[in-house]
Amino acid sequence: MPYVKGRTKIKLYNTLTRRKEELEPRVEGEISMYACGPTVYNPIHIGNARTFINFDMIRRYLEYRGHKVTFVRNITDIDDKIINRAAEEETTPKVIAEKYEAVFHADMARLGVTPPTHEPKATEMIPEMVDLVKILIERGLAYEVGGNVWFRVREFKDYGKLSGRSLDEMRAGKRVEPDPGKEDPMDFALWKRSKPGEPSWESPWGPGRPGWHLECSAMSLKLLGPGFDIHGGAQDLIFPHHENEIAQSEGATGEEFVRYWVHAGLLNLDKEKMSKSLGNVMLLGDLLKQWSPNTVRMLMLGTHYRNPLDFTREGLMQAQANVEKIERTIENIDFALGLELPVSRHNTLGLRDAVHEARAHFVSAMNDDLNTAEALPAIFNLVKEANSVVEGADELPVGEALHKCREELLELTDVLGLDLEPQADWLSVEAPLRALAGEVLGPLPTGVSREGLLNALLERRAAARADREWSVSDRIRDSLAATGIEIEDTSAGPRWKLVRK
Repeated sequence: MPYVKGRTKIKLYNTLTRRKEELEPRVEGEISMYACGPTVYNPIHIGNARTFINFDMIRRYLEYRGHKVTFVRNITDIDDKIINRAAEEETTPKVIAEKYEAVFHADMARLGVTPPTHEPKATEMIPEMVDLVKILIERGLAYEVGGNVWFRVREFKDYGKLSGRSLDEMRAGKRVEPDPGKEDPMDFALWKRSKPGEPSWESPWGPGRPGWHLECSAMSLKLLGPGFDIHGGAQDLIFPHHENEIAQSEGATGEEFVRYWVHAGLLNLDKEKMSKSLGNVMLLGDLLKQWSPNTVRMLMLGTHYRNPLDFTREGLMQAQANVEKIERTIENIDFALGLELPVSRHNTLGLRDAVHEARAHFVSAMNDDLNTAEALPAIFNLVKEANSVVEGADELPVGEALHKCREELLELTDVLGLDLEPQADWLSVEAPLRALAGEVLGPLPTGVSREGLLNALLERRAAARADREWSVSDRIRDSLAATGIEIEDTSAGPRWKLVRK
């Protein structure tokens, strides 16, 4: 259920202006957004995943606030890296691109990243890119030398406005494409002459392929038009990629290219910058073999999207515990809804207030530049209040308040892309759980909570293990597993969870 719009507006940090600004879309009630997608020559790493998760979160929140979002994320399916990988694997660039595009889509699906509205491929928009280059040549902003076409950086007076760098600073950097045919070392490629054996497309300048920067301009201008609302990616794309996009787009149209530039922070692995040269790159697919998508999202969203994220095992363990805390709270509510206990007006009013406070806190934090690090405590405050009124309680809030609390927890976590809807039914577990407790522990007083039953069974199992009564210990473990409750023995003691099928 989308949030009912109020007067409060969302503020975004705009890299271009270097300040937070109120989001004023080009068309009221609609948001046009573009994010740079993957170059499909290998599986994505966890740093890439952070960017895609953050832009999924941004999109989800904008939709939660009632905006209709048109989201474009491209696929770079022709590039030097793809060509080099094809040579390594002794196949064609097309095969490589299709292989790793499929891997990317599978990774995104596992992470719960919503598919974009449009996902154009570079090879599908060659005509639009050629037309854009033609315009730039006509305007004196580009020139052809030996089948290569270069953009005249010094002819675009606003070059450097996004990164805040002067041309001299850029020239002293390492991201300059050397070529004897260029008029200026800072000029960048719009069209590249093809080499023998490489994929190529016909153009007025001979067979070749587009430069990397060109494709994003052509795609976003065609699908969203000039002056669209939000463009972003990771911070390492600010220069030269996004700087070059602005130059070629505004140079061709004479209009503002993008209203708000949004950039996600980079990721450190155990406090070191992740890089191939250091040999510490972690692929997303490998991470998801050990940790759930919810855990990965929880860790990444625990840090503001613009800040650096230190990715550690300790952080993952805490994120996993936080996910399980919310899951168990929802399960506790489901369990409580099946109990026939007296209703407390005090508990009802307290829980209703907690729901309203959680939503207000969450929205306030997210309106302030999508601050998930401050929004998550709103959810955990509601978790704490919910557990305080359902765990071991003699009196419960009315069912309507419990349902509303459950709905709010699922709604707010869904905005963050967390899938926490229980896939098993506590009501179907209750009867066999109570029967097992009666057999193992003897008669029990009525109204004992689920937590009370489980804790008593786990204490009996621990005692049996200590006394080497393996048959009793195994019976409790196996019987709980049969009811749908999984026991995990850890260094900190046994842990249980309702199996999510």
